[in-house]
Amino acid sequence: MVTLILWCIYIKQNSFLSHFREPEPQILDYRTQQYKLFPSLATSFAFRFTANWLWNLYNEIIVELEKGTLRRLPELHALCCCLKAVCTYEAAKGVETCRLACGGHGYMTCSNFSTLYGAATARCTYEGENTVMLLQTARYLLKAWQQAKEGVALPPTVAYLSLAVTGSPGLKSWQNTTESIVTAFQQVAASKIKSCADSMAKRMEMGISPTDAWNMTSIELAQCAEAHARAFIVEKSVSTIEGMHNVSAAMKSILTQLCELYAVYTLLNNKGDFLMVRGIFQKATKSNCFSSVTSSNIASIQQWMEMLLLELRPNAVGIVDGFDFHDTALSSTLGAWDGQVYERLFEAASQSPLNKESVNQSFHKYLKPFLKSSM
Repeated sequence: MVTLILWCIYIKQNSFLSHFREPEPQILDYRTQQYKLFPSLATSFAFRFTANWLWNLYNEIIVELEKGTLRRLPELHALCCCLKAVCTYEAAKGVETCRLACGGHGYMTCSNFSTLYGAATARCTYEGENTVMLLQTARYLLKAWQQAKEGVALPPTVAYLSLAVTGSPGLKSWQNTTESIVTAFQQVAASKIKSCADSMAKRMEMGISPTDAWNMTSIELAQCAEAHARAFIVEKSVSTIEGMHNVSAAMKSILTQLCELYAVYTLLNNKGDFLMVRGIFQKATKSNCFSSVTSSNIASIQQWMEMLLLELRPNAVGIVDGFDFHDTALSSTLGAWDGQVYERLFEAASQSPLNKESVNQSFHKYLKPFLKSSM
């Protein structure tokens, strides 16, 4: 999970004061650093909300299985597969992004990023290789698409496919709201699934076997499963926060900012999907667009994201502190609770065998005689 990432940087490192009259600018005040770090923070919450919902679904299905009902088991399997692939990939990418945000310090062994990165990347292949996981979800999605075309009632997590088949509701004008975001993600996922189904059908009409047609379409299939996972994460994050009635208004406001940041950041990183049209030689119209997002909306969405970064800045350290990871668990000079980064880096360096002596004996034995002979 991405919840193992940001604390290794531990934002308190940025509160170091210089020995001069004015305090050194805090690194988190730079917008580029916020852009690197805050999305990982938002992603950890989005994944947590989704995991809680999935755990509840699992418990419900276990009860159904004990009664002999297998109806929702394929849905659970499809969700677990695509979420496993997307979440582990995002975790690995987040660790590397956070390491880069630390500059050269992040490359040091004492930062412990190497251990975290190894653990995160391993998750992309164990318990199921990610591409295989996405293709398993894609198989379920194509079946769901066919059922939607036949008018069969679909499980809640793929119900948006029925709306896509019937064309109701149609594409509405984009608004910078969470409702528009959820709809746009579902529109993209449905469009990608439809595109895969059409590609498979055309290839089989040409006499290609279903197995070969599947292999030839597998890149698109993996992408449609990933789009479904992201649409699901965004929808569950939004619905979870909207359903929170036992938290303070201030807490809900911060969680809403985190939720929106994850959705907007993900949209901008995949904006090509949202701006696609069906048929590369067609003129873009509402009837053949993948979503209601247009190129003219990207600037306002970018501004929305930048505003969210600014709003989250005062609470970023407190949010990270809330994870309460112990120093012994992080084992990082950059992630210590007291934020004394430079002191801990010096202490770690002093423990190196090369630094046990103020001047290493190799200097007296080799370099000093050489320098004297050259004079």
